[in-house]
Amino acid sequence: MQIKNLMSTSLITIDKDQNLSDALKLLRKNKISRLPVLNNKELVGIISERDIAKKLGSSKYESMPASRLHVSSVMVKDIISVPQSMRLAEVAKIMLDNGIGSVPVMDGDKMIGIVSKADFVTLAIDGEYEKICTKEIMTKDVLSVSPSERLVHARRVSIDNKVGRLPVMDDENLVGMITSKDLMRAFIDFRKHVPEKYQKSQIKEVLVENIMSTNPCVVSKDTPICEVSKIMMKTGFNGLPVVEDDKVIGIITQTDILRLISKLEA
Repeated sequence: MQIKNLMSTSLITIDKDQNLSDALKLLRKNKISRLPVLNNKELVGIISERDIAKKLGSSKYESMPASRLHVSSVMVKDIISVPQSMRLAEVAKIMLDNGIGSVPVMDGDKMIGIVSKADFVTLAIDGEYEKICTKEIMTKDVLSVSPSERLVHARRVSIDNKVGRLPVMDDENLVGMITSKDLMRAFIDFRKHVPEKYQKSQIKEVLVENIMSTNPCVVSKDTPICEVSKIMMKTGFNGLPVVEDDKVIGIITQTDILRLISKLEA
């Protein structure tokens, strides 16, 4: 199958000179995690929730409101794109090799679509994926944070390890999840409600438990990949903790499923 048969053609874009507040509104309104960035209709970058969380949480910009930051100062400029005729396995390999969540699809110099890990997950809802269990492809080395740790620490763990989702563990008990989206919204809300002169000191007092999502959706090690994919499609979650006897033994993400699809497609 060629990538043009999987890509999303309903393109939601933003201009490089718009501010982060505009980007946030588009992300929330359309329930998406990234936006292609244009300059006079030419693709010049991509901006994601993780990019925004990274920028807003840095010391250089910690007191600057989102309305004063332009999209061009946050976007990723080195864009990797693919032609519409490229095969699925090739695109999946490019995304995995470069650690990226989406790629624009081009017809010559014109962007005609975008394909993300979430689009690939839609392929894994039947067929061979009914016979493969979570334990066969899950990530066993699970990075986590505790509810009493600081928001800025969770941000650093996420950035340093290039992960968009962290289980929150109280001793060995799973009590929540914290995602790039949670981090992004927390930094935005903090700026709105805390006077600028107090932000530098008070940001250190915001804890993971203040912003994490509780009652996380989990799967077992024997859950078929087709069921995991359906849960991800229904909830919009890009990763699910894997639990056995109330203990977290792994995490399965869209990246794990993309890696499986790449292998089977090849």
